[in-house]
Amino acid sequence: MGHFLPSNHSSKANTLTMSAVQETAFQEKIDAELKIEAKDWMPDKYRLHLIRQISQHAHSEVIGMQPEGNWITRAPSLRAKMVLIAKVQDEAGHGLYLYSATETLGITRSELIKQLQTGKAKYSSIFNYPTLTWADMGAIGWLVDGAAIVNQQSLRRTSYGPYSRAMVRICKEESFHQRQGYEIMSKMSNGTIEQQEMAQDALNRWWWPSLMMFGPTDSESAHTSNAMKWKIKRGTNDDLRQLFIDRTVKQAELIGLEIPDPDLKWNPKTKHYDFGEIDWEEFWEVVNGNGFCNKERINNHIKARSEGQWVREAALAYSEKKQNGV
Repeated sequence: MGHFLPSNHSSKANTLTMSAVQETAFQEKIDAELKIEAKDWMPDKYRLHLIRQISQHAHSEVIGMQPEGNWITRAPSLRAKMVLIAKVQDEAGHGLYLYSATETLGITRSELIKQLQTGKAKYSSIFNYPTLTWADMGAIGWLVDGAAIVNQQSLRRTSYGPYSRAMVRICKEESFHQRQGYEIMSKMSNGTIEQQEMAQDALNRWWWPSLMMFGPTDSESAHTSNAMKWKIKRGTNDDLRQLFIDRTVKQAELIGLEIPDPDLKWNPKTKHYDFGEIDWEEFWEVVNGNGFCNKERINNHIKARSEGQWVREAALAYSEKKQNGV
């Protein structure tokens, strides 16, 4: 006599089979270099990975306004002030693009902000370092934005369509930011002795944190495997870090600055620069909230959002009146 499975068991089996078919079709689409769009079927892990990565990127753009905004009123010339204001405004725009891209994945802006302010979501650890001199504006533009460009250029080819399209415009503006920072460092390294020392000091302080921006080594990265499989990331942490070093060493030599790494040397066999050990203990200390400015950055964000509540309410009220024809 045959055995009949309960109907709910059969339903679960069918669901599992359908999910496997969908996942296979999903991976085939990615392997064919086709974009995944917001309304397409996607695995939950893919969606959650994107929410984590894109929101972290958005948070970094917004929090990253603070260390540079700190120098707007102290810029050494009107031109320098205008350029810095434009740059900070660009970063706000980048945050807006990226929050909008994240919202297409089914999460609200308010949820994203709450995750940031409660510490559930992270942002780039580089923005928890203080900006002590005007040369730091140069170092951030040259090194921090330079590192961001290396990472973000590959993200223009990321598999998720809304993220990929946002990165096209962001990369264009980040390239301007990098040139602006390099111009500051170039002028200072060719200026007075005091300016040269200031530029070198900024490079000394920002070099290693800039290398940390690419994240842990591939062997220690918890997210690299799936990110590469799904083509969310198009380059590993270590490969992107090496590309940044190879580019930046030559730029430093051109303006007479010295990379603060005694182990740095060209390797003719690999055709890359070998470099010293990164202080990963410092990296994790900052990531876990124990950097110089972690608490200050979040407190400033909470304060600014609270003080801006009336602006958001007024904008919504005006929008509703326009929609109602008032």
